[in-house]
Amino acid sequence: MGSPTSLVNALDTAGYRLTQPRRALAELIAAHDGHFTAADLVAEATARRIPVGRATVFRALELFTELGLVERLDLPSGEHAYVPCVPAHHHHAICSRCGRTARVDDLGLDEELRRVGARTGYRIESHRLELYGVCPACRLAEGGPD
Repeated sequence: MGSPTSLVNALDTAGYRLTQPRRALAELIAAHDGHFTAADLVAEATARRIPVGRATVFRALELFTELGLVERLDLPSGEHAYVPCVPAHHHHAICSRCGRTARVDDLGLDEELRRVGARTGYRIESHRLELYGVCPACRLAEGGPD
């Protein structure tokens, strides 16, 4: 996603009101280079003196998630986080050190899901994959490529 304008335009295209809190949250979300939590957005809004309440943040995140503009991640800690996205099916690689995320396209997973469906008898309707590891920048900062 990347810019507040693209988030706001997506809301407008979907027929939602472009309220000041939604615009402000779009700016806060677009500023992230990795995952963020609802608490992060509340803290950032408070620090910037943006009048956005906690309930508004959660409602906006729910709306952005429904529209495919952000995706909810379930972190290994059990915490829920979000990452800005394009509304197309993909997966995420998430750095367990800094929180940076990278988009991962199919890479053959759809074919494997067809095989899983054939073996189990299930009609696979959807899936979600989150990969956790250490990003190249953090590995470099640790002093090695591994």
